[in-house]
Amino acid sequence: MNAQIKELLRPEILNTVDGLELIARIVVEGFMSGSNRSQSVGAGQEFTQYRSYEPGDDLRQLDWKMFARSERYFIKQSDIDTNITVKFILDASNSMGYAEDGITKLQYARVVTAALAYLARKQSDAFGLYTVNEKRITAIQPRFEHAQFMRFLNELIRVKSEGAWNRSTELEHLHGSPGKDLIIFLTDLYDESNDLYQFVSGLKTNRNEVIVIHLMGKHELDFDFDGSFTFEDLESGERLKIDSRLQQAEYVSRVQDWIKDSRDRLLEKRIDYLQIRMDEGVEKTLRTFLSVRKRMAR
Repeated sequence: MNAQIKELLRPEILNTVDGLELIARIVVEGFMSGSNRSQSVGAGQEFTQYRSYEPGDDLRQLDWKMFARSERYFIKQSDIDTNITVKFILDASNSMGYAEDGITKLQYARVVTAALAYLARKQSDAFGLYTVNEKRITAIQPRFEHAQFMRFLNELIRVKSEGAWNRSTELEHLHGSPGKDLIIFLTDLYDESNDLYQFVSGLKTNRNEVIVIHLMGKHELDFDFDGSFTFEDLESGERLKIDSRLQQAEYVSRVQDWIKDSRDRLLEKRIDYLQIRMDEGVEKTLRTFLSVRKRMAR
């Protein structure tokens, strides 16, 4: 992770709109500069090639200089010459309050979400935010306007990790729409009775793309604790005392089996899966976002 970004990942910065905007800008501008510049996407942002004009093409994309030279109409193509609606869905259940090195999963998810929204804004996409737990569902409907990013960030810093995953029918309106949407769901995938998986499965349609960003902590994956500890389920409150040294191998094996099963089930539904470790940077997430954008444009 970039040292400058790591220094900014502190609660007193993450929990403010200005701080979150600063982090998002540094992450995205750093990623898009230098060798990554050619990955910039969006109408007219990165020229790729010319093609002949076809009826129905956007006249704003016509290259009049080429017409003056050749007396033929040409369209300037970019990596992606279409805009989509990006919908972010954030799991705000209590398990997202799990912390490592002073940063919770929810706070880390704020960074990833803010960076991706900043990128969407640069690409002239409409974007919106939905936060979900059993206590409440909040919605910032997708828009592309000047005030949307600030509205988006304000909601991000207000959201709290509470209760369990929402199992009500209120979530039905978040399921896939007939339009060309990119839905990004940030979650730790912890779910007691398969409700979360059923919800994610319902997001996919033939026209949209869905990415599940699975947030995990380093210690949560490696179980590299030393000694006896009492562990508490953040949602059920259940406690279990174990010797981590004796249980490490079995624990790691079971977690890897769970991750593989989760990934396979999502891929069967044609849903992209991306695991993010909290001790790593968000560049991997940005690359996946751009990869999906390019695939949607084909």
